[in-house]
Amino acid sequence: MATVSITGTDIRLRGAVVRQLDWDPEVDASAIGVSADEGVVTLTGFVDSYADKLAAERVAKRVRGVRAVANDITVRLMVDRTDSDIAHDAAQALKLRPALADTVQVAVHRGHVTLTGRVEWLLQKAQAEEAIRHVRGLVDVRNHITVRPAAGQRDVVRRIVRTLHHDADVDARRITVAVNDDVVTLKGEVASWMQRDAAERAAGSAPGIARVDNQIVVAAAEPPELEPADEIC
Repeated sequence: MATVSITGTDIRLRGAVVRQLDWDPEVDASAIGVSADEGVVTLTGFVDSYADKLAAERVAKRVRGVRAVANDITVRLMVDRTDSDIAHDAAQALKLRPALADTVQVAVHRGHVTLTGRVEWLLQKAQAEEAIRHVRGLVDVRNHITVRPAAGQRDVVRRIVRTLHHDADVDARRITVAVNDDVVTLKGEVASWMQRDAAERAAGSAPGIARVDNQIVVAAAEPPELEPADEIC
């Protein structure tokens, strides 16, 4: 029978994530479980909105020492809403973004939303998902929007590198950038998952980019020591 050993680093990392979730005003962590294994944090339990599920993931990624997050939190709705209600609210949310209103379509099945359509910027694909994530009753989002960049963009690598160096959330000194057609590949090493995500967002905001292949590695780091008053359940 296989045995699982929990290291001191795993215990400290789990404790750091639990504390961060408890302290963050965006997250109701009362029904969220946390486990850690070699820098990989798994979130389980229940929240009452899709936005809360994403917020918990963002909080976990900010903790030093987290190399990856598996978000297995289930959205358990307090009040049931029909797919028609969700579709209507999602369409209204997209109307507030004129560049997306006529190019993105919404389909809903049992609270699961699928986005389709075509945009010119990878940033717009992300914006479409951000626009609807707070819709009440939403359980999950599948973003199948196609990015078809406008032709004729130049100096894309230079623009991305400049953006990375100007971004306060990214240490760009250990990141390399390569562009092949409309795909940008990022390689290197950063100190946190937050920096990895920030680098991907910066690259995705460049003109002419349809996809970001993010191969950046989050360096292993020792999480903060637990305070004596903390308990590990």
